[in-house]
Amino acid sequence: MELAVIGKSEFVTGFRLAGIRKVYEVVDIPTTESAVKSVLDDKSIGILVMHNDDIGNLPEVLRKNLNESVQPTVVALGGSGEGSMSLREKIKQAVGVDLWK
Repeated sequence: MELAVIGKSEFVTGFRLAGIRKVYEVVDIPTTESAVKSVLDDKSIGILVMHNDDIGNLPEVLRKNLNESVQPTVVALGGSGEGSMSLREKIKQAVGVDLWK
């Protein structure tokens, strides 16, 4: 399973430097939507990292798909993040057990 990152240039640069190969640099909402759909269709991706603000700008149907997605598991970083699942909740959803207990 691979890790993918979707976001603006300043968000994805560090991931690119860390050696992540599946980096989708986006500039606006339509390109973000396209990248998310592409990642959701790619069965080789196990984890998707996005900025909370970028997720919040997506249409409601696509946000719902991301929140319910088990593969890839979506990890939201930065921003306000209100209403989004925590990393702990996402891992519990993907694995089926709470690893912190």
